[in-house]
Amino acid sequence: MVRPSDVAVLSSVGLHRHSTELSTVVSRLRDLMTLFDPALISPLSDETSLFGPQSDQQSTMVEQAREVSLYLQSTQAIDVDRDWKLVLLFVQVDRLCACKQQQVQSVIQAVVEEVDDALQLLHSQLKRTIVSVALWDGEHDTFQQKMCQCMETNSEAEVRLLRALLTHSLQESLDELMVKKRWYGDRDDFTVTLQDKPFITDLSSVASGKPLSESEATKQTDNLMVQMWTNLLQPIVGQDNTEDNGNTITLPCPAEDRPFLRTEGNSPAYHHSNASPLFHPLTGTEMPCGDFSPSASAPTSVHELRPGDIKVVAAVGDSLTAGNGIASSPNQVLDVLRQYRGLSWSVGGDENLTVVTSLPNILKHFNPNLKGYSVGMGKQNTPQAFLNQAVAGAKSKDLPSQVRALVARMKNDSRINFESDWKVITVFIGGNDMCDHCYNSLFYSVENYARNVQESLDYLQKEVPRALVNLVEPLHIIPLREMHIDTSVKCPTWLVKILCPCVILPKPSSKALQMLVDLNRSYQRVLHELVESSRYDTRSDFTVVIQPFFREVIVPKLPDGRPDRSFFSADCFHLSQRAQTQMARSLWNNMLEPLGNKTSKQDFAADISLKCPTKTSPYIRTYNNSNYKYAGPSLTPEPVTNWGSDLSCVDLVPSDTVPTSVHKLRPADIMVVAALGDSSTAGTGAKAKNLFDLSREYKGVSWSIGGDKTLETVTTLPNILKKFNPSLKGFSRGQGSRQKGFNMAVPQAKTSEIPGQVRALIKAMRGNKDVNFEKDWKLVTIFVGENDLCQYCIDQNNLSPKNYSHNLMVSLDMLYKEVPRLLVNVVEILQIYPLKAVKKNTLGCSFLQRSSCPCVINPDENSPELEEIKRINHEYQAEIQHLVSGDRYDGKEDFAVVLQPFLQNYFIPYIGKGEADPSFFSVDCFHISERSHSEMAIALWNNMLEPVGRKQAYNNFTYDRSKIHCPSEASPFIFTKINSLPTPPVTVTTTAPSTHPTTSSSLTPTIAVPKCPPSIPVWVPVVVGNVSLLAGIVVAWLLLTCCQHRNNNRICHSIYKP
Repeated sequence: MVRPSDVAVLSSVGLHRHSTELSTVVSRLRDLMTLFDPALISPLSDETSLFGPQSDQQSTMVEQAREVSLYLQSTQAIDVDRDWKLVLLFVQVDRLCACKQQQVQSVIQAVVEEVDDALQLLHSQLKRTIVSVALWDGEHDTFQQKMCQCMETNSEAEVRLLRALLTHSLQESLDELMVKKRWYGDRDDFTVTLQDKPFITDLSSVASGKPLSESEATKQTDNLMVQMWTNLLQPIVGQDNTEDNGNTITLPCPAEDRPFLRTEGNSPAYHHSNASPLFHPLTGTEMPCGDFSPSASAPTSVHELRPGDIKVVAAVGDSLTAGNGIASSPNQVLDVLRQYRGLSWSVGGDENLTVVTSLPNILKHFNPNLKGYSVGMGKQNTPQAFLNQAVAGAKSKDLPSQVRALVARMKNDSRINFESDWKVITVFIGGNDMCDHCYNSLFYSVENYARNVQESLDYLQKEVPRALVNLVEPLHIIPLREMHIDTSVKCPTWLVKILCPCVILPKPSSKALQMLVDLNRSYQRVLHELVESSRYDTRSDFTVVIQPFFREVIVPKLPDGRPDRSFFSADCFHLSQRAQTQMARSLWNNMLEPLGNKTSKQDFAADISLKCPTKTSPYIRTYNNSNYKYAGPSLTPEPVTNWGSDLSCVDLVPSDTVPTSVHKLRPADIMVVAALGDSSTAGTGAKAKNLFDLSREYKGVSWSIGGDKTLETVTTLPNILKKFNPSLKGFSRGQGSRQKGFNMAVPQAKTSEIPGQVRALIKAMRGNKDVNFEKDWKLVTIFVGENDLCQYCIDQNNLSPKNYSHNLMVSLDMLYKEVPRLLVNVVEILQIYPLKAVKKNTLGCSFLQRSSCPCVINPDENSPELEEIKRINHEYQAEIQHLVSGDRYDGKEDFAVVLQPFLQNYFIPYIGKGEADPSFFSVDCFHISERSHSEMAIALWNNMLEPVGRKQAYNNFTYDRSKIHCPSEASPFIFTKINSLPTPPVTVTTTAPSTHPTTSSSLTPTIAVPKCPPSIPVWVPVVVGNVSLLAGIVVAWLLLTCCQHRNNNRICHSIYKP
């Protein structure tokens, strides 16, 4: 019965030197708890020696627990026998190392034993103590890789799956420990609780592997603190989710009827050991067919292929084909790491059909000598995997390498007659693409998905004779969400949020969910377009057939209407043997159904019987023997004659009066444009047709400053702005320097030359009679650094990241000091090393590219020299982010610098395996073409209309005339740091209002502190203090508290609206 205000001491075990984010979260929790007891003692500050040995010597958990006990017993400020103590014990998953499944159980056992030892020590030494145990999986940095070198050798998907399942299994093992030890509660003044889910950093960083921005990181810390605080309190009915839902962050208070800190005694929790075992019905199938005979002689046409003619089976795909967790029990989530390839629906061959339903076990009835199927367990490179080359966690980008490995195995295996044997190859991919699509919509675009699948099918068609390819549509993935809506199903939803965030995280009816639905359907549609083109029917012994049974998925339900977990593995993400049985039946039936009349719905609860070949239809169905007419290839789009764009904006008017603040600047208010930089801004070679044109500067089509023609034919930033203000000045036209306007960029310029360009620009503006230097609003775009990186290995001292930042700072300082009414776009330097992929067998793309950028093009892949350039590239980005994000340029109301990050994660469009689209580059494969100028202009403009902290940080170079965004009625201004800040929350205070206005220099919110009713009796201070002055203060405090209490419900749940 301990209330938050009863806690006199807050301490922790498990903090380490590298636990920077965890330390911040705990520090904020301490600040919050001081609202309940201002005299709270917490040995978490830097002044105490307690933190020293933890950080310096990486002491064990038991040693830290002993340090805590000694500190609490020795400090004079604490009555160790009477004061209530709250000890937070953190188990840091990121400090554990288990590279293989065999190691995981021993690692977990060691951690559980260490936690038990630490808890027993605290139990023996401390009275009046609640220990709250929590898993922390938050420090995703290189520290773990240094501790756990094998992480570098595993694939990204393998590491992600291993880490997630390690965390989940450790959580369950600690829960078992608590139940076994009865929460160490053999006396009334000591107990242990386990927080019901781990603390995990923002899932976008886990999924994408990219660090969070400063604002995102601060917001994440707030969310983690709220989670920690909420887990300490007794749960309140209806308060299932206190996470940031995109609009609010809610900080709860103890309820009147449940005011205590949570313990197992006052709030019994669900324990996974109480879970009912999954009911596994018979997963075998009766074979109803009677005629198993093959053709009289081996067919030469794939359209006359009987089941008995098939000699070889094979498959490629992801974990659903690899067999992860097929036979795992509900209490063995770690077992999901195990790949039960012998049970795989499309290629497993364990036992026989009466025990295991799979495509090979069906085909064995027709040909007992079938080869290629996988047996037992193991990864794709093991002998028992045979021709099951699926890889857990694979995405469509991994498919080409899988088919190459598959073909190599088929060619090199003496059991297979590669030329003569008929083969069935099942391809199933796309689920993991959808799971991560929201973190890089371009990388997981429909076009890239189709390109990856096409490249794989093209390779199979080229290399493999006598083959029928089952191309299974990507499953309808939305129904997976049903498993994680009903909490009574007891699925580990937090775990699936790591494995498949872009499917589980979107809110119902949200734009994000609709984007997922559209992508899911587009993935399915694009496979049909690929096959319907007749691309894979150019010879008689090869074809690809779409098998659509996964187009619609119906989640099986229990009699009470809840989802049936028995069709899923222990993680509620992978599928169990019961589900795989149904998939095998559906695939077989699809193979025997004619095109145009195939089953396109997978009802897992349905009673699916196997179909049989008939005398009139004895063949595996193809377009030919189904009398099906392909739609033919899609109509070839009209050739692109220009790189113009269409603008759909309606509100093109300027402000009613000329604004005096840059934070209220509308596009139409801009009167003058200018640009600084290198050849990318000068327009070098943008429209070059040959090497002689390469030296020409096509300034009129320059992305940030060109003004040739109109937007409909030339897309540039000025041509967009001219739609808002036809009187715009400063843009460049044509070629050369005669009509350069305020385009001060110089080819091959480095950052050290930008201050000179600034001086020239200021002089040109002051001297231009058409420009009102004092009153006209100006927009200057700066983009530079590519040449610094290209020459870095030659002049490392002068081209260091610090010098890069210093030169930009000098330039911005001049603009800040001398130019009134100015908004500066600083475009973040691109990731330059993808430029190595731009290749073409021409003089320009070999010799000239190397001479233009030797430090990037010359080093070999994975060489120390290239890795050094990558590091310096990131440091350049970090330096400019640091410069612009500070308050150096916040002192004037008519000046702002905004970092536009659309090139931060540079992505080169491809048209084939390893082949960059040449239309984005000039004839030297280094300078950019007019098409790239157009795409960069759109990306820059769209960045300008996105708030700071939420700008798109990658390029989306796909041709679309309607990609230009518009200012909205709610946000009509060009975004700056200041107008990107949310409206501050209204909070009620109990102190006199300050006469000095306060402003926040942070771009991220702080949570409005709840004004919770005090839990201590109000007469206590009176008894303690007999001084009249103190009594008077207490009376005043009482009056304010009464006022507060009336509005408790409104104030307690303080809400922040970003």
